[in-house]
Amino acid sequence: MRRLGLRTRVTAAFAVGALLLSASMALISYDLTRRSLLDERERTALRAAYFDATVVRAGIDTDTPDVVEVLRSLDTGGSRRPVLHLNGEWYARAADPGTTAAIPADLHRVVAAGEPAVQRVRVDGQSALVVGVPLSASAAYFEVNSLRELEQTFQVLALALTTVAIMVAGSGAALGWYATRHGLRPLTAVADAAEKIAAGDFTARLDTATDPDLTRLSSSFNQMVDRLAHRIERDRRFAADVSHELRSPLQTLAAAASVLARRREHQDERTAIAAGLVADEIDRFQRLVNDLIDLARSDQPAHRAPVDVVALARDACRALDLPTTLVQLDPDVPATWLVERRRVAQVLANLLDNAVTYGGGPAGVRLGRDGAAGVIEVEDDGPGVPVEDREAIFDRFVRGRAAHIRGTGDGTGLGLALVAQHATAHAGHVTVGDRPAGGARFRVTLPESLP
Repeated sequence: MRRLGLRTRVTAAFAVGALLLSASMALISYDLTRRSLLDERERTALRAAYFDATVVRAGIDTDTPDVVEVLRSLDTGGSRRPVLHLNGEWYARAADPGTTAAIPADLHRVVAAGEPAVQRVRVDGQSALVVGVPLSASAAYFEVNSLRELEQTFQVLALALTTVAIMVAGSGAALGWYATRHGLRPLTAVADAAEKIAAGDFTARLDTATDPDLTRLSSSFNQMVDRLAHRIERDRRFAADVSHELRSPLQTLAAAASVLARRREHQDERTAIAAGLVADEIDRFQRLVNDLIDLARSDQPAHRAPVDVVALARDACRALDLPTTLVQLDPDVPATWLVERRRVAQVLANLLDNAVTYGGGPAGVRLGRDGAAGVIEVEDDGPGVPVEDREAIFDRFVRGRAAHIRGTGDGTGLGLALVAQHATAHAGHVTVGDRPAGGARFRVTLPESLP
């Protein structure tokens, strides 16, 4: 599974923390409130039971007491039901049938022994509080107090606290998302600058005044980029200077080889063969120097301008004596792209030359699109590129079937490396795959080049 991002993890941590804290507070509040209300209800029930017990004791302290009438005279409201145990008989009001069954046997024994007692019970699925008060050796008074309203209060309280806990958790998640959004801005800035630098834009820098706590990071990052840009520029200039310095002697050697080639009929066989080899190597050396100069200049970002890519592709075909009918433009793709002419021209030339030299000839050049990205596909009729070589062939000085074989063949080993470098300069990339009809398909993607 894909690992969650930092912002998601921090937001989840805030949400879980807020939920745990709010749930703990809700449980504690519920428990304290429940205990407080139950204790208060128990004290109220005790006071009412003792008062009613006094009335009952006075009512039955006669020669012929009317027990039912005495119980009816009590003002117990709708939540209290009186019960009297007198001389082994249970008495209750006619409006309270079955109340005597709610008296627990253990509670009855304690009260019969002369000790007042209180016990919570369940009556008809409802919670109730039974209070027992001894009146005499043969009489005991009980009151069954319904806790239904209190239970409903507890349910409402639990629902309210649960809602509050969920809202606090949601608020914690929102706070975490807001905090990470602002807290990760410096990292986002670093990532954006790093992406620009990776694309060849070495002017990208971080603002050291954005956050005082990140001044050291911004300064160190900028210094690193300065040194990297200086080193790359120094290496680029070195390669360009060396290549330029080699051009003059190479031109002299090429002129001398041309003279030898024109006088080949006046030379013996061995001398003519040697002169031909020298001319071929000088030509290859010149192409290598030109490629090195282009490679030294390819590290800079592309300078985009409107370019007729169809005409550019046809020119590349004509330069290699290939039919222009190889170029196919998709119906929904405009002919004019926003790219750098020199780079795209070299991409097309190198891919077509690679197809001619190693791929058995080009089978087609397709100009398409992928959203706002222009896509150039060059197909050939060759044996294709093995999967294990499909990344290595875009490295410098890699040629032929095996990616580890260097220094052999007629090519310079820089053609596909230049293609990859020019694609990167456009913030794009190049890949190679299989052509359905056989052969290889090179695909160059150039983002933001189409309307």
